[in-house]
Amino acid sequence: MPSIYDWFTRHRFAVDVVFMVVLWLLLLPLSIASASNTPLAGNSQWAALAAGTATTTALIVPLAWRRTRTVMAGSIIAAVAIVQWALAVPPMPSNLAVPFIVYALAAFGPRWASLGGLGLAMLGAIMLVTRFFYDLTVVSVADLPYGLVLVLSVWVLVLFSWTAGDLNRTKRLRGQALEDRAHRLEIEAQQERQLAASDERAHIAREMHDIVAHSLSIIITQADGARYAAAADPEIAPETLATIAQTGRSSLQEMRRLLGVLRGGHEASTRPLPGLDQLDELLLGIRAAGLPVTFSVTGEGRRALPAGAELTAYRTLQEGLTNAMKHAGPNVQATVNLVWNSRGLEVSVRDDGGGATASFSDALPILQHGGGNGLRGMAERVRLYDGTLTAGPLPGGGFAVTAFIPYTEN
Repeated sequence: MPSIYDWFTRHRFAVDVVFMVVLWLLLLPLSIASASNTPLAGNSQWAALAAGTATTTALIVPLAWRRTRTVMAGSIIAAVAIVQWALAVPPMPSNLAVPFIVYALAAFGPRWASLGGLGLAMLGAIMLVTRFFYDLTVVSVADLPYGLVLVLSVWVLVLFSWTAGDLNRTKRLRGQALEDRAHRLEIEAQQERQLAASDERAHIAREMHDIVAHSLSIIITQADGARYAAAADPEIAPETLATIAQTGRSSLQEMRRLLGVLRGGHEASTRPLPGLDQLDELLLGIRAAGLPVTFSVTGEGRRALPAGAELTAYRTLQEGLTNAMKHAGPNVQATVNLVWNSRGLEVSVRDDGGGATASFSDALPILQHGGGNGLRGMAERVRLYDGTLTAGPLPGGGFAVTAFIPYTEN
């Protein structure tokens, strides 16, 4: 049934043509028989045939455009009805086209055509009765109720047709509104899916940057150190290679986890992300890479941070230490502080390197206007949890990155 309804909806003109042909074939014999009693036909059968055929065709054929060109069809039928009245051709069965076109105007035409067709049909009812059924020049005033009954009967037919068409119009417009709303909701849902996918891609990109940048920094630092120190002390090479191998394995595991998320793997997607309880492992890797790190914790947490907030704190410390290894220069030391207070957690990474000012003099503009994936990624992560991030060179040399993450989002 839905497919049949869809076919009728898509081929409205073809359906209306079939309806018009069937109606014309049904009403033509009746109209010819009715036309044989008209003054125009007289006693001639050919005249009756011509009058009935012409009137029926002129009234019925425009119904083929009752939905596609409603105003044009209504204008033609109204003009034919007026000519019929002017030539004193009595009503025929083909005059049923008038209530049909009144219905069509109310259902498919513009509002002005709908109301105009209704008013013209109501006026036409009075003209019809006074012309053919109630002669005001002959009938006495006592017969006036008979004429009123006839006019009211025609009005009832016209009002019924117009009301049915107007109800159809209301139903159709409501259906179109629901379809438009469903279409808009579908577009909005698609846009939300695209935004969610974009956000997820950005999240994965940040994860990839943190993993790759941190791991490669350690590997490069170890490789460079081993290359210079191996000539003087060959025993350093195995230890350095072991650190590089361990870092590579850890990074490979993290990469597999992220790729498992992209593939939809259940085990990979549910594997826990790094948190504050894994800072010791992170610091051991940094120290093994040759950067001395001092770690301290002040205070105790009033309650645990959400898993995402812990991941943000972990990645912020990881990025800060990685930047210190890459940019702070030789013989540098780093300090990592975790400060718990009543509002949340403050994490900071400081180094005393000499190359920090030159490398990070534009850190704050990067944070504000975009640029550098590391600092921008840290800022975006912290903002997700209503936190704040500051980064900049220290007065006595070195560089500091400080992030505050509240217990809960506002």
